[in-house]
Amino acid sequence: MTHSGSSLPDLPNCTSTAAPMSEIRSPPPDRVLEIVLENVLHFLTCRRDRNAASLVCRSWCRAEALTRSDLFIGNCYAVSPHRATSRFRRVRSLTVKGKPRFADFDLLPLNWGAHFSPWGSALADAYPWLEKLHLKRMSLTDDDLNLIARSFPSFKELVLVCCEGFGIAGIAAVAANCRLLRVLDLVESVVEDADEDEEVMDWISCFPDGETHLESLVFECVECPVNFEALERLVARSPYLKKLRLNHYVSIPQLYRLMHRAPQLTHLGTGSFCASDDVAVGDQELDYSSAFAACKSLVCLSGFRDILPDYLPAIYPACANLTSLNLSYADVNADQLKPVILQCHKLQTLWVLDSICDEGLQAVAATCKDLRELRVFPGNTREEAEGPVSEVGLEVISQGCRKLQSILFFCQRMTNAAVIAMSKNCPDLVVFRLCIIGRYRPDPETHEPMDDGFGAIVMNCKKLTRLAVSGLLTDQAFRYIGMYGKLLRTLSVAFAGDSDQGLKYVLEGCPNLQKLEIRDSPFGDAALHSGLHHFYNMRFLWMSTCKLTRQGCQEIARALPHLALEVIDSQEDKADDHIEILYMYRSLDRPRNDAPKCVTILQ
Repeated sequence: MTHSGSSLPDLPNCTSTAAPMSEIRSPPPDRVLEIVLENVLHFLTCRRDRNAASLVCRSWCRAEALTRSDLFIGNCYAVSPHRATSRFRRVRSLTVKGKPRFADFDLLPLNWGAHFSPWGSALADAYPWLEKLHLKRMSLTDDDLNLIARSFPSFKELVLVCCEGFGIAGIAAVAANCRLLRVLDLVESVVEDADEDEEVMDWISCFPDGETHLESLVFECVECPVNFEALERLVARSPYLKKLRLNHYVSIPQLYRLMHRAPQLTHLGTGSFCASDDVAVGDQELDYSSAFAACKSLVCLSGFRDILPDYLPAIYPACANLTSLNLSYADVNADQLKPVILQCHKLQTLWVLDSICDEGLQAVAATCKDLRELRVFPGNTREEAEGPVSEVGLEVISQGCRKLQSILFFCQRMTNAAVIAMSKNCPDLVVFRLCIIGRYRPDPETHEPMDDGFGAIVMNCKKLTRLAVSGLLTDQAFRYIGMYGKLLRTLSVAFAGDSDQGLKYVLEGCPNLQKLEIRDSPFGDAALHSGLHHFYNMRFLWMSTCKLTRQGCQEIARALPHLALEVIDSQEDKADDHIEILYMYRSLDRPRNDAPKCVTILQ
């Protein structure tokens, strides 16, 4: 077959420039395999798959390290910054977690640690090309944020979750110097206020002039006013902005203006959602529903701080497309929730206060058939209070929302029957956290322990990886967990168990357990020693107000030298051998040198 007038491109004359065959060198055979392996590993995105690949042999470990661009450090003290940056040399995105979760409940002493400064210095030297940094429960200063802002020319994303120690000046430095910034998310962090005699810095005005690259701006936790005119200009010149979550200093009339400036938003945190002082008496109220109607891409709504329920109808135009609704700051009742929820047929994630009562949960169950995640938070955590949600609400959710995968449910009373019903109706549950407020509360109808309910959850929910237990529980409940919780990775226990045998069931029966949190339970040294075979495979273990002794913990430290055992006591000179808190985690490096006096690291 001939080709006349062929459209094939002319090939360059290679004969005059090609090297003689004798000069072409092929890479050595072992290097060929490494090149192939590196190209294959680029397609592995799951960090657990990559971890598994790195354990095959030394060459796989080396190749995996060279191709990893996204690094996750689950405990900032598990590995030193120098070791991490020496092994993984091409990282562009880094996540570092610091304090354990119980820091959120003020169970850690002040200045416990998790300082970012050593990491910041190491990152600045090793990764000048770093683009993304996610920190959780870390302590960082304005100097640290200045270092981030000035060390990484291509920096695009900063997410700080439950962090502390920094202020407005540090945020301003990031805004001013990171010209390619796409994400600046400050989530549940403590942003330090300026001194009373200092004027609050206008950090919003620090963003460079001209069109920005911003895709996400979250500052709900910033407890100071913002320059609204500068914020409005910033939103107007951010055409790629999809996520905007405002603090409660932004009023609902100001929200109205911002929404008209950014109709492309998909995620919105409303800030304050009540009458504004800016509206003069006699002025016509703005048509807030028109702003929500204009944001046709909106799928996630949150905020609603200082809510006035009379304004809730404004969000009706957006409800039909919502997949996520967070009302965890909105003290609304069932009657106020129903008109909203009855329009949310696509909802997959819902966070609410228990003020909606069982009646509100019934409306959710009747409407939200595609719900995957539900969180019900308490408005009142006093043990003697009568809770507005109960087993009635939990059971009706299980009957109506059968695609549920994750639930966090605070209540004052619960029955085994309701929990068993959920285990049967929602077998795809991955996360089940039931927090019965009040110590050692049995089934209120049968007066039996809650053993059978939690036993049914681990038996019938085959995909379960996270479990939080509460109420009156005997060792039998932990026997069920050890027998059937083979995929459990995180277990939280409070005020539960009879004896050491309960914890032994868990440590000997749950091979995938990574995180174990226990407080106010009767487990002692014998229970702790039963996990010697498994502790190296865990990320951490926390035990507070249990029956551990310093001698028993010291024996663990001697047997497992690569574990860090931190003993935390509020009293410096204790007469007895019992300890208040044990925080134990695996570590590849020497014990940390920044522990406060109340922390003793056993060796």
